[in-house]
Amino acid sequence: MKENILKKATSWLSENYDHKTRKKVQYLIDHDFKELEECFGRDLEFGTGGLRGIMGVGTNRMNEYTVAMATQGLANYLNSCFKNETISAAIAYDSRHNSAFFAEVATNVLSANGIHVFLFDTLRPTPELSFAVRHLKCKTGIVITASHNPSEYNGYKVYWEDGAQITPPHDKNIISEVQKINDLSSVKRTPNPKLIHHIGTEVDKEYINTLKTLSLSPQSIAKHRDIKIVFSPLHGAGTRLVPLALTDFGFNNIIIVAEQSEPDGAFPTVVSPNPEEKEAMTIALETAKSHNAELVLATDPDADRVGVAIKNDKGEFILLNGNQTAAILFYYILNRRNALGKLTGKEFTVKTIVTTALLDAISQSYNTPCFDVLTGFKYIAEIIRRHEEILTYIVGGEESYGYLVGDFVRDKDAVSSCCMIAEAAVWAKEQEKTLYDILMEIYLKYGFYKEHLLSITRKGISGSQEIAEMMRHYRENTPKNINGSSVVTVKDYKTSISKNIITDEQTTLDLPKSDVLQLILQDESIITIRPSGTEPKIKFYFGVKGNLNSTKEFDEVNTLLEDKINNIIKEIQMN
Repeated sequence: MKENILKKATSWLSENYDHKTRKKVQYLIDHDFKELEECFGRDLEFGTGGLRGIMGVGTNRMNEYTVAMATQGLANYLNSCFKNETISAAIAYDSRHNSAFFAEVATNVLSANGIHVFLFDTLRPTPELSFAVRHLKCKTGIVITASHNPSEYNGYKVYWEDGAQITPPHDKNIISEVQKINDLSSVKRTPNPKLIHHIGTEVDKEYINTLKTLSLSPQSIAKHRDIKIVFSPLHGAGTRLVPLALTDFGFNNIIIVAEQSEPDGAFPTVVSPNPEEKEAMTIALETAKSHNAELVLATDPDADRVGVAIKNDKGEFILLNGNQTAAILFYYILNRRNALGKLTGKEFTVKTIVTTALLDAISQSYNTPCFDVLTGFKYIAEIIRRHEEILTYIVGGEESYGYLVGDFVRDKDAVSSCCMIAEAAVWAKEQEKTLYDILMEIYLKYGFYKEHLLSITRKGISGSQEIAEMMRHYRENTPKNINGSSVVTVKDYKTSISKNIITDEQTTLDLPKSDVLQLILQDESIITIRPSGTEPKIKFYFGVKGNLNSTKEFDEVNTLLEDKINNIIKEIQMN
């Protein structure tokens, strides 16, 4: 193993690599074998969505060479798929360190392979890249981002001609081509300037004009256009597009968090640029309190996820989790479309298997089917594509703060989500209610659903092995009873088998295979265990349900459900 690592690392001392890279590799060889092993112990995997990893030297790091080789593999696949056709690609990037540089590397390689490239002139949200692929009729798209990961990470996501992240068979075929690129000698790196086209505000305008067609309550916006909305881009790509979109929707009192308004890959004001984390929302909440605002919105670095804060019945700001925001969006859109006569019986919604079952209940109440898919928005996009000739997609979401309204983008879209959340707020205001009142209305009508996510981080190569061992353990030692409730169904998405523990009956799961284990209890509690596809984590999702008969009971029922989740967690950890 040591000899293989040294051989790999030594190959990076050749003249094919820049001086700074060679110097760093030589230092690791001489002084830090442990880090050398992390950098060269394996190749950075080009997964079903692309690349994501820590930036640095080596085959297991994000750098210009791993990006170039991945892009060459993509170019080879494109040229084999679209022979004798003009091929074009759209490329966007966020505010992370090296994002613009990696976008340039990818641009150069694609153009060197005879592929036209539409490169955004500065950082843009990921959903706009998806839109651009469709709008410009490209065969593929690339966005350089690591989403909400810490600042040392970057990534490379690939999209197909429908504007969605790659899915079978293209994902596996591209991976196969990438794996054939073993060294830089196989990479064409001299750009063809004639094939490189820079794009700017013209695509922004098309995107926002299309986004405005989603609006369901323009009169409510006109009446309450002065609603105070605090927005933070968390130093990312949402800095221009979200305020611009909100303004074009008709909102004219947008307060941008000054300390977080400038793009900065170091994300200096937060520990992690993730709106799922309470700490990341701190400055936005302070700004909202000082301005007596009604709504707080914050997007992650590539503006595909959004965190939301609203005022409760005591006038205090509370953070919504991803399931709650999704529930409000589903309820608002279905309710409003129904009132406007825009539900014809041919609409559908989508959620992931780890997202609250409350979305099923809301959708069913409007006679609208809600499809379940694996975790990852590419699967939501796949469902849209599969049904777009016969059914109309209206809204979808996942618990990890990603939502999509309408189908002109085929990935989660925080820009349109911000606009529709703000519109839901003024729709509530029109009824002399708040978004908190709407949330309580949902709980009273459908039941009090409460969820919790527990993530365990295990970094490095040994961490990956430990996570795999944990998954094996839970499969082989599945409990029969948790917190006094029998385990009724075990769904193993790795084997595609759903087993009823009581009757011993087995059925086949109609979803792609994935390393996910889901337990459904007799009391309707749901526990899902899966390794993260983008971070060195294993994730445990817990969902429980109770009855809420009055808003006065909220605190009491909430405490009971929290206790229930805590008890389930204790038993799972003991197993």
